[in-house]
Amino acid sequence: MNGILLLVICSVCLLAGYVFYGRYLCKKWGVGENDQPTPAHTMEDGVDYVPAPAPVLMGHHFSSIAGAGPITGPISAVAAGFGWGACALWIVIGGIFFGGVHDFGALIASVRHGGKSIGEIISANMSKRAKRLFIIFSYLTLILVVAAFSSIVAGTFAATFVDGAVDLAASEANARVAMVSLLFIAIAIVFGFAVYRRNVPMSTASVIGVLGIVAIIAIGMNFHPIYLSSKTWMWIVGIYITVASVAPVWILLQPRDYLSSFLLYAMLSLAVIAVLMGNPSMSSLPVLNTPNNPTPVFPVLFTTIACGAISGFHSLVSSGTTSKQLDKEADAKPIAYGGMLLECVLAVLTLCATAYAYSLKGTEFELTGATAIFGGGIAGMIDPSRGSLYNILYTLLVLTYSAFCLTSLDTATRLARFMFQEFWLDGTKGETPDNVTGYKKVLANPYVATIITVILGILLGLNGYAKIWALFGSANQLLAALGLLAVATWLGNVGKDNKMFLIPMAFMLFVTVASLAINTTTQWAAIAKGGADWGPWAQVILGVLLIVLAVVLAIEGVVTIYKQRKNAKV
Repeated sequence: MNGILLLVICSVCLLAGYVFYGRYLCKKWGVGENDQPTPAHTMEDGVDYVPAPAPVLMGHHFSSIAGAGPITGPISAVAAGFGWGACALWIVIGGIFFGGVHDFGALIASVRHGGKSIGEIISANMSKRAKRLFIIFSYLTLILVVAAFSSIVAGTFAATFVDGAVDLAASEANARVAMVSLLFIAIAIVFGFAVYRRNVPMSTASVIGVLGIVAIIAIGMNFHPIYLSSKTWMWIVGIYITVASVAPVWILLQPRDYLSSFLLYAMLSLAVIAVLMGNPSMSSLPVLNTPNNPTPVFPVLFTTIACGAISGFHSLVSSGTTSKQLDKEADAKPIAYGGMLLECVLAVLTLCATAYAYSLKGTEFELTGATAIFGGGIAGMIDPSRGSLYNILYTLLVLTYSAFCLTSLDTATRLARFMFQEFWLDGTKGETPDNVTGYKKVLANPYVATIITVILGILLGLNGYAKIWALFGSANQLLAALGLLAVATWLGNVGKDNKMFLIPMAFMLFVTVASLAINTTTQWAAIAKGGADWGPWAQVILGVLLIVLAVVLAIEGVVTIYKQRKNAKV
């Protein structure tokens, strides 16, 4: 099998899924039938609820979900010994029947619940207890995301110091990325002001915005005077996400994510060109599994490749920010279902880049690390000579990778703020941050919620989030299972067909619990040997709590669905 054939087969399958299965889902759920105004219009507040044109919202949604996940997931799966065939099958089947259904369903459910989050949907269709359990778990997962992505961004920007002095040669690439990223924020603000306050036509603003991106890349490549440590960048990033997550979405989130999407589309185009030019052989990777691999394909593959097939984080984006900006319900299919399948294409392209990178093992051009494998793999297929074109493409690809980490970071912080606020409020009683009193008034304040979230995330990022990062894959997929469960219970309550959720939900619950059990057992064995630091202990404690959470919510969900079906027969 070669890269071109793999890309063609997977792309055709994903396109067919979008056309036919997407149409089936729209029909079953009644998407766009009544042409009712969305929460972005009925609840418009100029801050979180702001209607966005479909291309702009697609930019936000796609940029938020397609950060590092569809790149690091397949690369990590290959590193774990899983073959390209197993990875590609899960990406295609998971994307069409699991991830796409999950993202699309979460968006529609949120829109039908006034733009509320999955937690509130669970509260309305299952119980308040289930909502609180879900929010606690979601918030802890988002803290991990904030910690990890802050660390990744800071590391991408950080200068290298030798004996207290900056190593300019070693730091130049990072300084370029940092400079372009800062300038990118500036042009995003200008873009938002022009479109939403000066009514500049979207087409005109888009052309100017793309030219602006080209200009700031040229500036950043040649002028990059900022050289700071990783720790300093961590606190700068913390200040940025604090401001960005409470600012009205039209100022920064919408325009930055829309402009960022052009970088992502460019990256996708470069990757396609690279595969067509290089046509890498997949023979450098096993088809299904490396011989004598101690890591089992089942269930670990399904928690390793998350965002490229299904990711719980996506349900939080769909129900947290995207649903509050959806202009009309008919836009939900291309944005949520289409966005997920496009992310699957990126995951397949990553597999091709990984196969090329692995073919270089043992040579002077050997690539190690997710960023190097993806960026170097794509750049190497276009310019095998490793000349100036290779260096330019590699820098641009790293820049894009960093840009999307920053985008996902901003979105994750805003979502965590929503979760923190919702935990203290009772939506069934109409409680809002404005009408509550006492401690609820303080804790539900958006600024308080944001500051607490950012401090926790930054401190964890500075003090070793990697020690418990192994839990993230399982935790993220548990979120996906719970997201599927939430939408299934809602559809059952309103008399809509929810059968397309039941098998994916059951599968993801089983996979998650099995993966958590394996990881918890492994960490306990490390503790038993003695000398373990806080990392294994944290993984054991959190792993057990997550298993209990999964079981409790699964039982409550199954009982709810059973009652729905029993009542339907009466």
